[in-house]
Amino acid sequence: MTTGATSERQASAGPLVARTVAVDADALAARLGTDVLDALGLLSAVPAEGPLTWLHKGEGLVGWGVAAELRTSGPGRFVEADAWWSQVTARAVVRDEVGLPGSGLVAFGSFAFGDAVHDDGPGRSVLVVPEVVVGRRGDTVWVTTTTRGGLPPVLGADAVEPAPAPPAPVGVSFADGALDGERWMSVVADAVRRIAGGDLEKVVLARDLVATADRDVDVRWPLRRLVEDYPTCWTFHVEGLFGATPEMLVRRERGLVTSRVLAGTIRRTGHDDRDLALAATLARSSKDLEEHEYAVRSVAEALEPHCSSMNVPESPFVLHLPNVMHLATDVAGVVHDAESVSSLQLAAALHPSAAVGGTPTAVATALIGQIEQMDRGRYAGPVGWMDARGDGEWGIALRSAVVDGPQVRLFAGCGIVADSDPAAELAESQAKFVPVRDALGGR
Repeated sequence: MTTGATSERQASAGPLVARTVAVDADALAARLGTDVLDALGLLSAVPAEGPLTWLHKGEGLVGWGVAAELRTSGPGRFVEADAWWSQVTARAVVRDEVGLPGSGLVAFGSFAFGDAVHDDGPGRSVLVVPEVVVGRRGDTVWVTTTTRGGLPPVLGADAVEPAPAPPAPVGVSFADGALDGERWMSVVADAVRRIAGGDLEKVVLARDLVATADRDVDVRWPLRRLVEDYPTCWTFHVEGLFGATPEMLVRRERGLVTSRVLAGTIRRTGHDDRDLALAATLARSSKDLEEHEYAVRSVAEALEPHCSSMNVPESPFVLHLPNVMHLATDVAGVVHDAESVSSLQLAAALHPSAAVGGTPTAVATALIGQIEQMDRGRYAGPVGWMDARGDGEWGIALRSAVVDGPQVRLFAGCGIVADSDPAAELAESQAKFVPVRDALGGR
């Protein structure tokens, strides 16, 4: 039964036909006017209109054009999207000469955090099948084209055109979003009181910041900056939502499932010795360890029904990013049947984890709706891709923003537990704005 508004866009009638061929990386790099086909090189192929990106450590996928698309919202958004994708892939004709995760027929997706039904706008969840995808994994580079009704022509490096370089944003100014710092700290204090009173154990509260430029922002500009500055994060863009997330909600690859859990944060100073001392402080912090434990537990409990074996490390490690450090744990498992549960179904089972919602989940998400005083849209929802085999990668849309013409709305969230200090949480949120805020500036 459909529980929210759903719409489907198709270029024409008939099944999708996808063709993937391997191409020479050096030839494609030369074609695009770049020295090497790394993440920046892949971005140089992406046009300004409707780019789709998923990039990490110089690899990943970029796409453009729309061969098919689904928009949905409401509590049934994941079920509807997975069912639609199953129908599309069952009818599709796929000629894949590469055979790697991300080759063949691929859809990029971005899903709303909450269950509200939206007619349109940033709250709508979306799956997009691009007309063209360029991918890189290790030394293998490929191009996939998707059409309807006929087999696409064999492609080579000369089939990909270099796109004009994006212009830098001009005249960017920043203003508070739904709440200023003082009002947001009062919301945090309210949450701490509720936790102390036994209503819940943890809640994640977010705030927004609004940037306004003198002209429309070309999202490829901040994407390039994020790829350069945060290569170990997953840099993404799907229909206006972009960012560089450090948190992998779930990856499914040939039966192996992994999830990176981040919870517990400390800001870096830029001085190596001081940052090492801060990392040690973070690793011993009872407040941050408590927050992290809730997040790891929620992920392990959500994955357990789908996995025949799991590995959950007893202690987290400290993940060092350019602006902050996080407590991190990599949870791994093997799915019962690699064909019975897709990466999107696993993402749906995990969302929202305690890292973006709280504990207990239902109580925490209800409290978010009561006191946060803003619509998250697709912030903190799953974002990523999946292929026709059900393999895929879904990150959590953190360190992210939504671009709409000259306006960019930035988001940041913090995990609130009994020992949380509102001023410290405000400082943490400001640190989490830094990646996108800096990416909007010129150099």
